[in-house]
Amino acid sequence: MKKRKSELTFWQKVVRYKTLLLMCVPAVVFFFMFNYMPLPGIWVAFVKYNYRDGIFGSKFVGLQNFEFLATSGKLLDLTKNTILYNIAFILLGNFLAVFVAILLNEMQSKMFKKVSQTIMFLPYFISQVLVGILVFNLLNYDTGFVNGILTSLGLEKWQPYSDPNVWPVLLVIIYLWQQTGYNSVVYFASIMGIDGEMMEAAKVDGANGFQRIRYIILPSLKPTIVILLLFALGGIVKGNFGLFYNIVGTNPILYDTTDIIETYVYRATMTDFNFMTASAVGLYQSVIGFVIVMVVNYIVKKIEPDYSLF
Repeated sequence: MKKRKSELTFWQKVVRYKTLLLMCVPAVVFFFMFNYMPLPGIWVAFVKYNYRDGIFGSKFVGLQNFEFLATSGKLLDLTKNTILYNIAFILLGNFLAVFVAILLNEMQSKMFKKVSQTIMFLPYFISQVLVGILVFNLLNYDTGFVNGILTSLGLEKWQPYSDPNVWPVLLVIIYLWQQTGYNSVVYFASIMGIDGEMMEAAKVDGANGFQRIRYIILPSLKPTIVILLLFALGGIVKGNFGLFYNIVGTNPILYDTTDIIETYVYRATMTDFNFMTASAVGLYQSVIGFVIVMVVNYIVKKIEPDYSLF
């Protein structure tokens, strides 16, 4: 009598699923080399590092390297700014990505669909430096495109680089413009994986486009949305340095609403960079991100166990 799958031994399972296991090998090697092997380097955050003695031979200083942030008086504000920006990026970014993926799926013309995907993909490949130049040329007070239009209409010029309150909205818009097309790919692929017979049956039963989206597409995307949100929360305390630095630069007028952990640390250590401070900041961000992921995953597991990470 043939054994059931649940009765197979470990090595029998390895032989049976060897193809799937081989496909996983590159990912396992990647994460082992770049995520697990560097873990002992965390010790740098607790020592006064010098090249002669190495990481584990350097003098242990405890939490002294963390005083850089703790005594700055800006730790809470920097953490708040970083988290709030990332919450806006994650929630609005995923919402728009799902919306765009559904729109692409509803397009009837294959040619128009491919052209649209290509156009939406392009901003993702534009360098953050070029994005900063583009934004500056649009919003510059003296020669900016926006103020050129306002002047031609007889209106007063706009001074965004002197108004910190407008930048949270501007930065979120710029991020969504650059990332939405790329982020929609995963959701579009998930939609493509939905059983076509189910969609056809809904059409035969008289379901219109909105009903198919509400009762078939969105429920099918729910597991993907939850998993991607959980993954994104792991980096919620890590800001997008390239975006903020290249667009805002070193304008102290805007720091109250645009300064995040990465930009502050960069400015503070630009003339006296050391591994200890950078490692301490990275460890601080990783610990908070880990705690947030664990808490949210626990909540998801209580509500819907099938959608949790573990």
